[in-house]
Amino acid sequence: MKRIVVKVGSNVLTRDDGKLDVTRMSSLVDQLVWLRQQGYEVILVSSGAVAAGKGELHTNHHLDSAEQRQLFSALGQVKLIGLYYDLFREYGIKVGQVLTMKENFTNSEQYQNQKACMEVMLRNDVIPIVNENDTVCITELMFTDNDELSGLIAQMMQAETLVLLTNVDGIYNGDPSNPQSRIIPSVYYDRDISEYASDERSSNGRGGMLSKVNTAHDAAQAGIRVIIANGNTPGILPQLIDCPLDTLHTEFVARPQQQSV
Repeated sequence: MKRIVVKVGSNVLTRDDGKLDVTRMSSLVDQLVWLRQQGYEVILVSSGAVAAGKGELHTNHHLDSAEQRQLFSALGQVKLIGLYYDLFREYGIKVGQVLTMKENFTNSEQYQNQKACMEVMLRNDVIPIVNENDTVCITELMFTDNDELSGLIAQMMQAETLVLLTNVDGIYNGDPSNPQSRIIPSVYYDRDISEYASDERSSNGRGGMLSKVNTAHDAAQAGIRVIIANGNTPGILPQLIDCPLDTLHTEFVARPQQQSV
């Protein structure tokens, strides 16, 4: 079985008003099911819990940033996973939730436990839906963002491909608003293109393009093919699997795996 990790950012999953875009979620689920039908084992790393929680509750008193994150993620994670459950159930596919923390990747026992959990899910045709446990992960306990988390998951689970879906087509060789700027279609694992990546964060998420570039470099160095693409493009996942490099996305070419003698 081929194994793919798909990370979906908050700006892909939300509408302009900040609420979850159920239509787009449904489209993404259709595409993830298509990947399964093509013989892929799918792991989904999904943002959107905090955004979902904000749409559920309006408080009439002040909450600091940590309190907001904990409250809205606790509410929103239930809604988010419930929507995924209903959408995948239409195809007869079961999903399971995996909430993790940064320390789970530094403690060897916890690392092996979460890896074993996801392996047994995949062996039993259950799609793992992974997110950071925002209810308890604050300040130094947090991942930089879900880009970092998805890269760690891809390496832990020895995925062949990591797809980072965001709200732009890829990495441009200049200001994306400049008509002369073009997508960089292919990047070798050892090429530094950080000068083209902005660290400006998205409106609904914690990550920026620089974070995605750093994650892509780390994963490509580990032998994983990485693609940065626009999750708002209809049918984007089938396009990424079937189309050549010169389309509107950026692909990081993986470092060749060393062959054992």
